[in-house]
Amino acid sequence: MPGTDLVRLRLALTAFFALDGFVFAGWVVRIPAIKEQTGASASALGLALLGVSAGAVVTMTLTGRLCRRYGSHLVTVVCAVVLCLSVALPPLTHSAAALGTVLLLFGAAYGGINVAFNSAAVDLVAALRRPIMPSFHAAFSLGGMIGAGLGALVAGSLSPTRHLWGLAAAGLLITAFAGRALMRCEPLTPANSGRTERAVPRRLDRRTRALVIVFGLIALCTAYGEGALADWGALHLEEDLDASPGAAAVGYSLFALAMTIGRLSGTTLLERLGRTRTILAGGSTAAAGMLLGALAPSLPVALLGYAITGLGLANLFPVAIERAGALAGPTGVATASTLGYGGMLLGPPAIGFMADWFSLPVALTSVAVLAAVATFIGFATRDVKTA
Repeated sequence: MPGTDLVRLRLALTAFFALDGFVFAGWVVRIPAIKEQTGASASALGLALLGVSAGAVVTMTLTGRLCRRYGSHLVTVVCAVVLCLSVALPPLTHSAAALGTVLLLFGAAYGGINVAFNSAAVDLVAALRRPIMPSFHAAFSLGGMIGAGLGALVAGSLSPTRHLWGLAAAGLLITAFAGRALMRCEPLTPANSGRTERAVPRRLDRRTRALVIVFGLIALCTAYGEGALADWGALHLEEDLDASPGAAAVGYSLFALAMTIGRLSGTTLLERLGRTRTILAGGSTAAAGMLLGALAPSLPVALLGYAITGLGLANLFPVAIERAGALAGPTGVATASTLGYGGMLLGPPAIGFMADWFSLPVALTSVAVLAAVATFIGFATRDVKTA
């Protein structure tokens, strides 16, 4: 593929990563309002939020096959349309059960688009021969920061219905432009329509499957932390530190900003430190930051903890997904993503139940524990050669 086409492909994929973060963050900052609207308890809300992760994980197990058959570009565009339409549904619900049902669709689209555009990004990383994967995830974080920031501005004056419907309309408009550009770019890994056996990926050997699972476990620990801050971060600031809805939304915005900064510097870090030391530094930083964010007695200190956590987690997930994809293509991305978002699957209900049993601050310290686990895995696999 010519250099100009690679640049066009990178820009189109960057737009979809940003769109994904923008839509997701716009939803999560309205979770407190949706909780009040449905009258759900912490544990009931946790089970409802399980719909996002359950829908994502189920879809991720299928999306790798869809990408191989129809191409990752087409799957990305279709999932983006469904994602934008489904984000408008939560304000129409008035019970935890109804909320969980509509979040299944939202989660399915969210999971599908993540596997699809990550698969396309892995192919582009290989073509460019540079570790640029963090830059795509920086776009996701930037979109999240913008979505959360706008949510903070309108939280006190705009109803969840108007806010999320407007978010859906904006997302569809972005999809129309970015999707047209993406579909004009030929996939670096062509879709397999069943014409040849050579297009079908070879069966992975035991070592490769084991390495993909290891990278998936790192992604799991990271996604658990991201999901916890998204789903419960604002509630912690509101309920435990008496923050206003706008100030609580700023918490996730700071977290997203810190992740953006960390990921924008991710390529440089990976080139200078290597993947292992990047994981070790990131995991230990995230563990310390989340302990501060969860246990701080005041809002400013908690916000600082959220920001430190974002810096620490920034590059763990991109590195894990990129390595899994380099090893096993869309199948590797799907497997690592499924394990990764399994962290989000476990996170919402686990933190909800722990919050009921103990307290929300104590529940959030589990993020620090799993960040430490990711650090340990990175250290234990420091000598493993993956390429």
